[in-house]
Amino acid sequence: MLRDNPVTRENSLQGSADWQLTRVMLGPEGIRSHFIEGYCSHQSVAAGDELQMMVSTNPASRFEVEIFRMGYYNGAGARLMTKLGPFEGVVQPDAPIELQRLRECHWEASVHFTIPDDWLSGVYLGRLTTLPASADEPYWQSYVVFIVRDDRPAEIVFQCSDNTWQAYNSWPGGWSLYTDPRGSHAADVSVSFNRPYGKYPQIFDVPQSVGSGEFLLWEFPLAFWLEEQGYDVTYCSNADVLESSQLTRCPVFLSVGHDEYWDLRQYDAVQQAIEQGVSVLWLGGNAVHIVSPFTDSSTGQTLRTLTRKGIYGGMTEAELESCAHCYTGDLQRGPDETLLIGARTFLPINGGGDWVCNNPQHWIYHGTGMMEGDIIPGLIGWEYHGDPGKWPGLEVVEQGYAWQSGRKLGHWAATIFNGPRGNLVFNASTIFWSQALSSPPGHVLPWSHGSRPHGVDKRVQRMTQNVLERGLRRAQKSWAHIEVQC
Repeated sequence: MLRDNPVTRENSLQGSADWQLTRVMLGPEGIRSHFIEGYCSHQSVAAGDELQMMVSTNPASRFEVEIFRMGYYNGAGARLMTKLGPFEGVVQPDAPIELQRLRECHWEASVHFTIPDDWLSGVYLGRLTTLPASADEPYWQSYVVFIVRDDRPAEIVFQCSDNTWQAYNSWPGGWSLYTDPRGSHAADVSVSFNRPYGKYPQIFDVPQSVGSGEFLLWEFPLAFWLEEQGYDVTYCSNADVLESSQLTRCPVFLSVGHDEYWDLRQYDAVQQAIEQGVSVLWLGGNAVHIVSPFTDSSTGQTLRTLTRKGIYGGMTEAELESCAHCYTGDLQRGPDETLLIGARTFLPINGGGDWVCNNPQHWIYHGTGMMEGDIIPGLIGWEYHGDPGKWPGLEVVEQGYAWQSGRKLGHWAATIFNGPRGNLVFNASTIFWSQALSSPPGHVLPWSHGSRPHGVDKRVQRMTQNVLERGLRRAQKSWAHIEVQC
C-alpha cells in the first residue's frame, strides 16, 4: 500500500552510507571511550529547543559532531542532518560517587544547538569524531543519542525504552543499577542521565554501539521496518509518557524491546490511554517490571535521575523468595503490570526458546502460511512475559517454554485482549521480536542463555503487520474522540 505522510516524505530523501562508528578504542574497564565520549542535556527535545552536548576528549583534542536521523532511507538506515564544529575538546572530570551509588557528571557544555523547525520526530545519533593534528595520527569516535519529539497526530507513537538503557549503563565502569553489592535488584539505587552511555554490557558485546544506549540492538530494527513500510510514526522517550495526552493523539502506542523501568506516572498514563481507546502493542518482554521514579538532577534538571524503588505487583511472594538474593531492600510494590500487558515478568525472567504455532487459524497468522507445529526458531528471549491474566476475553495466542542458561525451565505467553472501546492490547512476550523484522546497517543479532534469534523472518513481519493494522482499525472507533482531545 502506497502511503503519503511526513515519514514517507522524509525517507524519500538521500540517506547516508557513512554513519556508523569506524574507530573505537575502549579503556581498560572495557566500558568507556576515553578518547572521546559525551552525553546530551535531554532525553528528548522538540523542534526549536536547545540541545547541549557535554563532551570529553582525553587527551584534549579538537572534534566535530555529525548528527544523523535514524530511519529507512532506501536501506541506508540514516540521513546526515548537519555537521557541527570543529570544537576545542577538553578533559572533563569523572563523576563523583554520591548517595545511592549515583554517578552524575557535572561537565561543561561543549556544543549548543537549536533543533531546526523542519527536523522530523525520530531517534538521532550524534557521531563524535576527534580531529587529529596531523595525518599520521589516528582519529576516534563514539555516539551521543537523543530523540526529537513532536505533538502531532500520527498513526503510531513509538516509545524508546531509554530508562532501561540507562539502568544497564555501567559507565564509567561497574556503575549500573545491577552492580550494588546488596543484590542485582536492590532498592534505592540511582543512575543519572547526566553521563555517557558506555558499551552495552549484556547481550550486545560490540563496541561500535558505544554512546547509543541500547537503541541499535532493540529499537532500530523495528523503527527501520516501520519506516520502510511507510507507517506514520512519531517517537518519544520514557520521560515523555508521564501524561496520557502524549499517547491519545495517536491510535497506536508501541512499547519496544526491553522496556523494564517505569515511573508510576507512565503506568497511569498508559492505563488512561487504553481506557480512551488507544491500541497498545507490547513488542518486547520484561516490560513494566521495575518501579523507578524520576527525580531531578542535583542542579535541578527535571527527569534526569532514575531510582529503583521496587517492582510492579504481578510477581508473587513465592517468586520473590526464590530469588531473595536478587530482590533486596525495602521494595515498593506497584500495581499489577498484567492489567496493562495481559501477562507479566515471570521467574525465571530470562532465557531463550522457540515460538511454536499451535493455533494456525488465529487472525494473527493470516498470510503467514504457518501450519500447526511450525516453529520460529529462537524468537523467544532474552527476557519475556508469562503467567497470563485470567479475566474473560483475554486470549492466550501462543505459549511455550524457554530455558534459562539453556537448562532451567521457564514459560512465556503471548496474549491479546480488548480495551473498553474495542481497542487492541497485544503482548508479543519477547524482547527478541524486533530481531525478526529487519537487519539494518549497524545491527548485530544478540545471543543469550545458549539461544539466539535467526534474524529477518517474513512470518513475523506479516504477524506484526496484522497486529498493527487491526490495532489501527480497532482504534478508529475512538479516533474522532481522540482528535477532539488533541
